[in-house]
Amino acid sequence: MSTISPDNVNAVFKAYDVRGTVPDQLDEDLARATGAAYVQVLGVTSMVVGYDMRPSSPGLAGAFADGATGAGADVTMIGLASTDQLYFASGHLGLPGAMFTASHNPAQYNGIKMCRSHAQPVGLESGLAEIRDLVLQGPAPASPRTGSIRSHDVLQAYAAHLLALAPVAGRKLKVVVDAGNGMAGHTAPAVFDRIADQVEVVPMYYELDGTFPNHEANPIDEANLVDLQQRVLAEKADIGLAFDGDADRCFLVDERGQAVSPSTLTALIAARELAKEPGATVIHNLITSRAVPEIVAELGGKPVRTRVGHSYIKATMAETDAIFGGEHSGHFYFRDFWRADSGMLAALHALAALAGSDQPLSELLSTYERYPMSGEINSEVADQKAVLAALEETYGGREDVEVDHLDGLSVTSADWAFNVRASNTEPLLRLNAEGKDTTTMAAIRDEVLTIIRSGR
Repeated sequence: MSTISPDNVNAVFKAYDVRGTVPDQLDEDLARATGAAYVQVLGVTSMVVGYDMRPSSPGLAGAFADGATGAGADVTMIGLASTDQLYFASGHLGLPGAMFTASHNPAQYNGIKMCRSHAQPVGLESGLAEIRDLVLQGPAPASPRTGSIRSHDVLQAYAAHLLALAPVAGRKLKVVVDAGNGMAGHTAPAVFDRIADQVEVVPMYYELDGTFPNHEANPIDEANLVDLQQRVLAEKADIGLAFDGDADRCFLVDERGQAVSPSTLTALIAARELAKEPGATVIHNLITSRAVPEIVAELGGKPVRTRVGHSYIKATMAETDAIFGGEHSGHFYFRDFWRADSGMLAALHALAALAGSDQPLSELLSTYERYPMSGEINSEVADQKAVLAALEETYGGREDVEVDHLDGLSVTSADWAFNVRASNTEPLLRLNAEGKDTTTMAAIRDEVLTIIRSGR
């Protein structure tokens, strides 16, 4: 049965990427058709393609390249790459691009993240819907020209560029790096070998293995940080770094083995970037801690709130000329990196701040931690719209709260706040809550979860 059916194509084309299970939802036929449609919709004459370590990725990337060349475009294959390495290639070479990855999703998934030249996002509202519709129309007439395919290695140029943006100097650090059998096992050696005099690296799970034999490459789930936390303590390391499958996200573990909130890292990087450009704009998504806009404003910056998702963040950064953007999911975006997200660049900012300080990481970050947060709690429910309506009915009439629908449902009071939104890639409702103290946070978290889970 063909994967190019209306129901299936509409299912795998998400808000800002293509993603599904292989081969029943995403196969080489659909990848080939998407490559051709991508070239036609965006008017592409030359492009760059990379792929992650999943067993299906080389075949899907090759099929996409075949579709693109058949539609008349030349293709530069950069081979194995992290997603931020693909964004680097797009910016460095001035080419639109496609990255084959399903990020943190389990092994049976794969997907395509597409961008215009200089890593400009392609989402449903910026070309992806048109690509989807053209795929559904069927094969286009043959192009009068068949494009070429060439290979080009950008790994070392990528590493040099990141270190130029966030040089690490000061005291030597001991760093445990958990690549999760994902693409950080490819990029971390290239980056850290260049600063071996500054960092002693303890590698974990560097072997590229898209079946994820040690743990899921999804560090937002605390269960996947346990090995790193234990290793940081055992090694008496200064810091631990955990990357997701395509290495565009990074999470920190401090010297006590405690996980660091991505909102805290957002505030730290924002402070570093504002020191370079006082008064600049900093983007934060709506599930980021309210500490982030508070700190940005206190430092003289301009905080701007946006929806969750890289295409929305990047578009808002372009509109506002923001210097930096952070998401509580562990994505960090940099104007100097073509407004793209880079887990490795975020990690280098953390290392640079720590190496330049005489404090342990926990003390360094204490300035940026203000409100206890629940972390993201996922619940599968039968009727997501009904649950969101029930939540709004419960909280919307209160005089002491503000409600908005920028992305899902956000409810804010003086002492607590929460957001509930539907996942773009999975049949889940995601809850993020915070409070003025742990007791307040736990109370609102549990109250909201009770309503959410009554709708299962």
